[in-house]
Amino acid sequence: MASIIVQAVVILLDVIAFGLGVAAEQRRSRATVTPDPAKEYDYCVYDSDIATGYGVGALLLLAAAQVVLMVSSRCFCCGRGLKPGGSRACALILFLFTWVTFLIAEACLLAGSVRNAYHTRYRGVFYGESLSCETVRKGVFAAGAAFTFFTAILGEVYYLSYSKSRDAAGGAPYGGSSIGMGPYN
Repeated sequence: MASIIVQAVVILLDVIAFGLGVAAEQRRSRATVTPDPAKEYDYCVYDSDIATGYGVGALLLLAAAQVVLMVSSRCFCCGRGLKPGGSRACALILFLFTWVTFLIAEACLLAGSVRNAYHTRYRGVFYGESLSCETVRKGVFAAGAAFTFFTAILGEVYYLSYSKSRDAAGGAPYGGSSIGMGPYN
C-alpha cells in the first residue's frame, strides 16, 4: 500500500514549488533606460529582484520532492523486485516521464533565476548605440511552473503504480517463493 505520508509530503512540496514558480513569473525583473543627470550616458534601472529568490526556492523544493519520491521508491531499480505486469510497466514509463518533466522544470527554473539575477551594468551611448536592458523572457518561470505541475501529477501516479506492483510481489524477492535456505546439518 502506498504511504500516505510520502504522498502528502511530495504533493505539498510540489504545490509550494508550483506556487513559487508562478510568483516568480509574476514578479520577474523589469528594466527602464534612464539617462544620467548630465545626459552623458544612459543606464538600466531594474525593479525588484525577488523573482530570483522565488525561482531558486521553487527549484530546491521541486528537487526535495523528487528526492523524497525516489528514496521512498528506491529509485525504481533498487530494493526488492516488482511483480511483472501492467503496474510495473506503467511504473517504469511513469518513472521515465517523471524524470523528463523534472529535468525540464529544473532547467527552466534555473535558467530563469540566473537570467533574472543578471543585470546589465552602465553602458555609454556616445556614438548613438541603443542600450538594451536585458531581462528574463516572459514565460520562462511559467514553463518551469507548468512542468513542476506535470512532475507532481506524474510522480504521484508513478508512486501509486510502483506501490501496487511492489505489494503484488509479496514478501519474497521477485515474487518467488519464500523458502529460506539454512545451513546443511
